[in-house]
Amino acid sequence: MEHTDAPQSERPIYTAPRTEIAQEQGQFRTYFNFPGRMVPGHDDHGYGPLATVVESFMDPGTLIRMHQHRNEEIISWVPEGVMRHDDREGNKLVTDPEHLLVMNAGRGFWHAEETHGSDPPLRMLQCFVRPHSLDLDPELQHEPISEPTQNAWRHLFGPEGSDAPLVVRNDIHCYDARLDADTSVTLPTRPEWHTYCYVFDGAVGVGDKAVGETESALVTADEAATVTAAEDSIVVAFDINPDAPVTRQGTIGR
Repeated sequence: MEHTDAPQSERPIYTAPRTEIAQEQGQFRTYFNFPGRMVPGHDDHGYGPLATVVESFMDPGTLIRMHQHRNEEIISWVPEGVMRHDDREGNKLVTDPEHLLVMNAGRGFWHAEETHGSDPPLRMLQCFVRPHSLDLDPELQHEPISEPTQNAWRHLFGPEGSDAPLVVRNDIHCYDARLDADTSVTLPTRPEWHTYCYVFDGAVGVGDKAVGETESALVTADEAATVTAAEDSIVVAFDINPDAPVTRQGTIGR
């Protein structure tokens, strides 16, 4: 993965092109984005609680058979298509642009994913968060999310005890925004936290850096950066406490 090569004190915004780390499994294709690899000398592929952001594609009529996750929080964000969830607890759920799924796997959770033949092609992000502790109780959250407001951040999930609509068990907040061309928003951030930004569609500027579709930026500056859309765009932002305690024994999000 390419990255800027200046010291953090001189260049606090790092950028990366579309990842080349992919798994091609016919009707199911995944592309792994590792935010930690954007920073020179960083010895972790993840960045604090955020282990990886996976862009996933499923063709109509695809089944990912029942499998287990452990010690990771998996968030399924579906702006296009539908993802059908089945699990050993008897839940049968549909995640689509109006719903968000958070699977707090804890000590173990079994599930399957599917698209029907009549469903549209699915493109989504699956975000893997490292919990603060091992072998927590498994939980599942599947909730309607608020209608997006154009050119504004929508809060998707955050830590326990926060005002986020769905929760994960570590210090990370997630937002999405749909931006009209030539509009600007300020990246969400908190004091001493850093922000990872992924462009799902379109092209934006993050500070003075150009970031295109499927590219990303990591902002480690003390002040929040401005995101300006060069064209109509969809952006996802993760506000991260880089010093939060993390576990690294997840099935995928190690």
